[in-house]
Amino acid sequence: MERLLCTWFGTGLLRPAPGTWGSAVAVALGVLLHRVGHFPLLAIATIAVTVAGFWAVRRYTAGMSDPDRSEIVIDEVAGQWLALCFPSAAFFFAQIPSSTFPYPGWLAAFAFFRLFDIWKPWLIGRADREGGVKGVMTDDLWAGLFAGIATLIAAAIAHLVLL
Repeated sequence: MERLLCTWFGTGLLRPAPGTWGSAVAVALGVLLHRVGHFPLLAIATIAVTVAGFWAVRRYTAGMSDPDRSEIVIDEVAGQWLALCFPSAAFFFAQIPSSTFPYPGWLAAFAFFRLFDIWKPWLIGRADREGGVKGVMTDDLWAGLFAGIATLIAAAIAHLVLL
């Protein structure tokens, strides 16, 4: 069960770049969650996958010298969904129907999340260097937070300056 969750049902076994595959699958599922239950469902799912991630990674990597294994992508799912929560919440509070999740929102969240997850600036890098189960999950949650904020800043610039 832990391996299935950690690899996000086998997504982490895809090559090359399992983290990018995990993020891409997370975006597709996140957009689906948004369409089914809008921001509240996506937020609940994000919390649930985060809790499940801490539990599953701890159990799956018990006894391993390096718990930050490439096949573990539940951390990407949690971080990517956190990033998607920002545009989803913006649409929810603007009372835009759940059937609408324009591609700039989810595409920007994906691009910014991958950028921050790979680059690992500031708090993201610090969490990654911490190592252990906490580091595996926390660096992606920080990347998701930064990506969500960057997505909203990009949207504000696009709507207020460019359009």
